[in-house]
Amino acid sequence: MIELRNITKVYNPKKRNQFTALSEVSVTIEDGEFVAIVGESGSGKSTLLHIIGLLDSFTSGEYLLNGQSTVGEKESALARLRASKIGFVKQDFALIENYTVLDNVMLPLYPIKASDKRKKALNVIERLGIKSLADKDVSQLSGGEKQRVAISRAIVAQPEIILADEPTGSLDSKTGDEIFEIFRELNSSGITVIMVTHDNRLADQCGRQIAIKDGRLI
Repeated sequence: MIELRNITKVYNPKKRNQFTALSEVSVTIEDGEFVAIVGESGSGKSTLLHIIGLLDSFTSGEYLLNGQSTVGEKESALARLRASKIGFVKQDFALIENYTVLDNVMLPLYPIKASDKRKKALNVIERLGIKSLADKDVSQLSGGEKQRVAISRAIVAQPEIILADEPTGSLDSKTGDEIFEIFRELNSSGITVIMVTHDNRLADQCGRQIAIKDGRLI
């Protein structure tokens, strides 16, 4: 379970150009939910997602993950939490272009010292329907194929939570719908899915929406 209590994020505090990205945001996301985070550009959606994913710090408030407070934790401890519990999918895929599909998917298995990395990665890409692309360089793939690789990489370590930042934003509508269906299947298997999206049609198909405006929940 994810619990955010009065989370405030200020960039450049105590300076003239300080900017409040989030202001006293409190929200609880239960295990197994499928949540869409919606709002206009610059509203704080991605900042909220990055804080949930332990990729960004916050200025004040408290974040509890499965009842454990993350406040004051060392970066090494946060890195272990990220590696073991959270998978990330980004709009720009964030893949290593000159690596093969298989090499990209295996990357999250190294920090947790997983055994049988190749076997685990092959099982996941088969599940995503791209096993035939295993030895291809990512640079040779289409946008939809790259996103399937990114999702494979996100789930290969069997995380409890998937965070997706505009995962269909750079795809055509047909491919975007196919990718969204993958997230629905993952959620049906018990994974918590939290997705930032500008696509109201997709947001309406999620179990719940969290709307943000000017850094505040609305």
